[in-house]
Amino acid sequence: MSKEKPKPKNRTIGSWKKARKLLIYLRPHRLEFGIGLLFLLGSSLASLAFPKYLGDLVDSASKEFVEQIDKIALILLVILVVQAVMSYFRIVLFVRVTEKMLAALRQATYRHLIQLPMSFFSERRVGELNSRISADVALLQETFTTTLAEFLRQMIIIVGGITLLAITSVKLTLFMLAILPAIMIIAVFFGRFIRKFSKDVQKQVAESNTIVEETLQGIQNVKAFANEFFEIKRYTAKTNEVAKTAIKGGVYRGAFSSFIITGLFGAIVAVIWKGSVLVQSGEIQIGQLFSFVIYSGFIGGSIGGLADVYARIQKAIGATEELMEILEQPTEDLSDENKGIQLKGAVRFQNIRFAYPSRPDMTVLKDLTFEAKPGQQIALVGASGAGKSTIVQLLYQFYKPLSGTIYFDDLEASTFELSALRREMALVPQDVLLFGGTIRENIEYGRPGASDTDIDNAAKMANALEFIEKFPEGLNTVVGERGVQLSGGQRQRIAIARAVLKDPSVLVLDEATSSLDSESERLVQDALEKLMEGRTSLVIAHRLSTIRNADAILVLQDGELVEQGTHADLMNNPESRYRELNELQGYFTSEK
Repeated sequence: MSKEKPKPKNRTIGSWKKARKLLIYLRPHRLEFGIGLLFLLGSSLASLAFPKYLGDLVDSASKEFVEQIDKIALILLVILVVQAVMSYFRIVLFVRVTEKMLAALRQATYRHLIQLPMSFFSERRVGELNSRISADVALLQETFTTTLAEFLRQMIIIVGGITLLAITSVKLTLFMLAILPAIMIIAVFFGRFIRKFSKDVQKQVAESNTIVEETLQGIQNVKAFANEFFEIKRYTAKTNEVAKTAIKGGVYRGAFSSFIITGLFGAIVAVIWKGSVLVQSGEIQIGQLFSFVIYSGFIGGSIGGLADVYARIQKAIGATEELMEILEQPTEDLSDENKGIQLKGAVRFQNIRFAYPSRPDMTVLKDLTFEAKPGQQIALVGASGAGKSTIVQLLYQFYKPLSGTIYFDDLEASTFELSALRREMALVPQDVLLFGGTIRENIEYGRPGASDTDIDNAAKMANALEFIEKFPEGLNTVVGERGVQLSGGQRQRIAIARAVLKDPSVLVLDEATSSLDSESERLVQDALEKLMEGRTSLVIAHRLSTIRNADAILVLQDGELVEQGTHADLMNNPESRYRELNELQGYFTSEK
């Protein structure tokens, strides 16, 4: 047990070290930030001066010095104006610095994130990554604009206030420090305990809402299984649990309220009582006692709020740690410059063995060797899990093989700059992802900056112009999130137009027609045949009727190449696995 205790401390130290890396983004704005800190110091000192002059004002009133009263009132007015001005400039400067700093941090995080390898994304959830760039950065925004300033201001008030109290009366200061901070600390922990009940209630309410959401969404299943009363009992039990927790929390809140009234106001009464005794003995003035009580309230409030502020800072440090973990991940070696390489289209996999990093014990490809010559159409066939899509992942260099070499034009893939190599390839997947903009923007994604003529020609070649022109907005039609406004066949043809515009040397078709109806398949297949003409094409197909004209068909099984040849060669072999797959789909002869 003793060995485990130092871990939280070490982790906290590590978190603080990672948080310090944020200073890289703060450094360009350090002058503005420094000026903001000076304004923060000035406004905090003005706050500390205010109670002192209020005490002097009370003393002046008791001595009936009218001139002194006017002078002190004027000083108080000046302090208020100075404090207001300094607070204004402090907020403006902190907001300016924070927004510039966090804009740079967001950009750096996104820039780094989008250049990370596929192995990183295969182990992370999109929602989690999105949270890092939005929620975590928003948390840092609050920290740098308000929380950090509040923490520094409270520290100044606590240290400065206690110093001024000690100057006024050491006896009364020691008396106050023995009572008020202890009560405020107890109040903080008591309040945190009560907040736990509030969180429990919120969690249980969310769970009860989930029951309602699930049952209403699946109402057909509920009724089909005659489980209405089962769901009623489940919801009743959960809502009773919510009520029970809320009532228990209400009891503690009542106790907390009573404690605050008794403890806090009791402490103030005790300080005033002790101060009154000192006033009677002539050790302090009435005005000093008045200032002392206000300072005590300031210090008590600051001590009470310090724990919450510190907790918020710790939360921000945790968010920083998550961001820094992403920024420490090694990126792919990418380049924004177009190297302008032009592949002939020869592709060769030589003795490739591969397992995904997340599943190192499961070998997906086993000593795979095949070759595609320039302009050839190579079809990849096999059951789900045979390794077809993995070949595409390796072709794009999303992952590196455990052993073996991939060649492009008889040169190792590693000799090419990664971005330049990928620009020479185009993918038309089964599930086309369209961005939420216009049709024009989605086609142009194949070659950003392409002319309108090139975009029109690409759409025409992909058999997409016909349905595009039927829309009132034409190419400027918004496709909706993920292209939901379009049918599957329309999305496929836009993806083909995107590939046409890219003009790749190597084309990859990943089951591009498997989920389409016969009419859409005919149009898409026609567009694909135009696109494949003169290009090296790797075609993954479940519908074997679409690949009978391929130059070579590779049949994969459990990550191994079990046979290869033309459609006619494989169908003429009675023991062919490819023939077996055709028979399962209803194609019995090589002529069909």
